[in-house]
Amino acid sequence: MQTFKTKWLARFARCEGIADKSLSEAIERAERGMIDADLGGGLIKQRVARQGQGRSGGYRMIVAYRTQGRAVFLLGFAKSERENISSDELLFLRKLAENWLAADAQKIREELKAGNLQEIEHDQEN
Repeated sequence: MQTFKTKWLARFARCEGIADKSLSEAIERAERGMIDADLGGGLIKQRVARQGQGRSGGYRMIVAYRTQGRAVFLLGFAKSERENISSDELLFLRKLAENWLAADAQKIREELKAGNLQEIEHDQEN
């Protein structure tokens, strides 16, 4: 499973203290069928815990997701700051998800090199 975060999401995660391990765990839950919300069009919403707390009051992550293929974290927000995304945002994110999930290996390498994507390594011990 290839897992990435966009440049924007990487900055958000760094500012909020969200570790790659937490993002990786969210995808591992999705791979086991534990998806918090299926938003359609290749998008899911997964909860990620605040450091030292549970997932319910933590962060919501919008992820372009294809089972056993690729996941790209696109957007994150604290539940305490906003309830959900708007219908316009959802349409935009679905198009973005479509593009990231359809990208070939060459395009992914280019985006990694340009700094627009960062790969999230999965813990191999699990």
